This record gives sequence, C-alpha cells and structure tokens, in this order.
Amino acid sequence: MDHLVRTDHGQGVTEITLQRAPVNALSAEFLMDFADLITELTSDDSVKSIVIASDFKVFSAGLDLKEAQHFDLAAQHDIVEGLNVAFLSLFACPKPTIVAINGAAIAGGLFFVLGSDFRLSAPTARFGLAEVRVGADFPVGPMEIARATLDPDTLRRLMLNGQPIDAERAHAVGIVDEIVPAEELKFAAIAKAAEMAMIPPQTFANVKRQIRGVVCDRVERAMAEGGNAPDGGWFNDETVAAMKRVIG
Repeated sequence: MDHLVRTDHGQGVTEITLQRAPVNALSAEFLMDFADLITELTSDDSVKSIVIASDFKVFSAGLDLKEAQHFDLAAQHDIVEGLNVAFLSLFACPKPTIVAINGAAIAGGLFFVLGSDFRLSAPTARFGLAEVRVGADFPVGPMEIARATLDPDTLRRLMLNGQPIDAERAHAVGIVDEIVPAEELKFAAIAKAAEMAMIPPQTFANVKRQIRGVVCDRVERAMAEGGNAPDGGWFNDETVAAMKRVIG
C-alpha cells in the first residue's frame, strides 16, 4: 500500500495519508486498499481514532478521466465495487474519523469527506460532485452517503450542477465543520482526533450505528443484489464523449 501511509501519533491517533501521486486519483486498487486499511484499523484495539489527510496540493480529484474513458465492462464493475466498498467502510467505521482537507475534493474524492465524522478544511479547499458533467451517475454507496450527509438543496446543487464550491460555502452548508489555516490543518486534525479518542469507544460505536445503520444496511443489501456490477456497466452512451470534453 505505497499509496496509503499509516502513521501512529500516540494517544490512540492513527493517520492515513493518501499518497497516490499526483492528485490521489481513484482506482479500484486504491479504493480496495483503503477499505482494507480501514478494516485493519477497526480491528486494532490500539487505534482509538483515525485521521485522513493528503500531502498533495489536491486532496483527491476523483477518477482519472484519461484512464477511465478506456474502461471496459470489467473495469467499470471494478471501480464501482471499489467506490461502494471503500466509502461504506469509512462511513460505517465504528471509530471516530477526522478528515483534513488541504485542497480540492472533487467527485469521488468528496466521499472521503462526506464519509468522515469531523471535517477540517484549509481556506483554499474546494468541494464538488462533477459526475453529471462527465456522464456518470452515482453508485449506490456514494449516492446513499450523499443523501445521508447533505441537505436536499445542497445535494441538488452539487449533483445537478456539477460545479465546485469554496470552503466558506462548504462550511455554511455543513460539509465542513471548521476552517483552519493551511499550516495548522494537520495539527488541528490530530488534536481533534486525540479529543475524540477519549470518547468511550463502545458508546461511540453504538451511537454511530444508530445514526448510520439504516443507510449502511441499505447499501449492503444493494451490493448483495448486484449493485457492484450494474447491468451494462457504469457508463452510458454519453460518458466517454463527456469525459473527453471535460479533459479538453
């Protein structure tokens, strides 16, 4: 997992640094490795809270569109499964998860944010769901997580417009909990993680399950019923042309 770096900071705080250069573009392998690491940290009793961060200027740009436009049916199914499994694993993680957003979190990259429990952002970060502009709808996992974490008007604006918003707007609509100076972002996230690590863990897990369990169960059922391998693939007749237009 050279594209995911684990760092233990003491006090039960473990950081996952996304390091798939240059912009943490999502691949099926990257996503499944992320899910495996979340599972590993969940079962590690020494881990009390998890920080997710990036050392790149872009937090995560979503899919690599140059690569994705050439996906065959098997590759489409693989990336859908990766998106579903990875972001469900984060959303359902019974331990506190804190995300430090230092740059743009776009399309699939936004679900590292929406799946986390507490979100800190640098002032220059941007947030968006560009799928509609690249001719792709939403796999069941990301779709249900978005419905559960965004108010209806924000969901409508982000999903149907496809344009990003800045950190101030993201804070105003609840996507971001705090905006902190970029140079303080990592320290603030670790400090918040240490604070949340002090919450009684079983109680935290139970309450989180009360909040998110219905959504998690819905996603798991949909995956079991074929949601990881949609008939005909993920893309439609418009997707490749739309991706090419966005790439320029």
